[in-house]
Amino acid sequence: MLVKHPAFHRYIGIDYSGAQTPDDSLKGLRVYEADRESLPTEVLPPPSPRKYWTRRGLAAWLTARLSEDVPTLVGIDHGFSFPLRYFEAHHLPPDWTAFLDDFHQHWPTDDQHTYVDFVRDGSCGYARDRSGNTRWRRLTEARAGAKSVFHFDVPGSVAKSTHAGLPWLRLLRLALGQRLHVWPFDGWNMPPGRAVLVEVYPSLWSKAHPRDGRTPDQHDAYVVALQLRRFDLDGSLASYLTPSLTHAESRIARVEGWILGTM
Repeated sequence: MLVKHPAFHRYIGIDYSGAQTPDDSLKGLRVYEADRESLPTEVLPPPSPRKYWTRRGLAAWLTARLSEDVPTLVGIDHGFSFPLRYFEAHHLPPDWTAFLDDFHQHWPTDDQHTYVDFVRDGSCGYARDRSGNTRWRRLTEARAGAKSVFHFDVPGSVAKSTHAGLPWLRLLRLALGQRLHVWPFDGWNMPPGRAVLVEVYPSLWSKAHPRDGRTPDQHDAYVVALQLRRFDLDGSLASYLTPSLTHAESRIARVEGWILGTM
């Protein structure tokens, strides 16, 4: 029998937050890390007057962590792209790298002192030229039963965290270059020895594990790291990286992205 060895040495789960500004300390922004030998434990931000992670601080930490020569699988729970309908409505090429650049020009949510809502209401940026519709959902969102990335101001929404997080995905790609593989945009198959970033939806897994005193945000980050580790160690990761899609659906997902674990 062929034994499939784990592809990664380290697993990071991130429960993201689009609250406040990129430099605010956010109680809802949580990070857990595991390795092949150890279950996930919480990673706290470097010592500073801020008690919790900031989005800017997390991006800097991830850049440093993923620059290390340690194959690492990272799951983040916000949308990595937008529905194909958005690309069509705004006459954008179906190209993820170009999308990140275009989004950043219109939604500069990584600027200092900038709330996502500041861009939404026109105080800065050009959101009016790059708006979406709550009826537009990505194929993976429909499969997973997740809300649209444009569905703001409702319980369980990832719209704000998505709009806050996309500029930082762009920054990570620019900083890490070929060291980083963002699935599935850079390909469904992962080159060995790289850092890999995947979109996750903790609701797929969180209820299957006891909370054990963790807050909901802590639990989501913990469960993501736990599941990534489990998939890699038990050999099931390969099947999750190749979801059941037609050729046409696969082409759409290379533009819209895909939630790991959604088959």
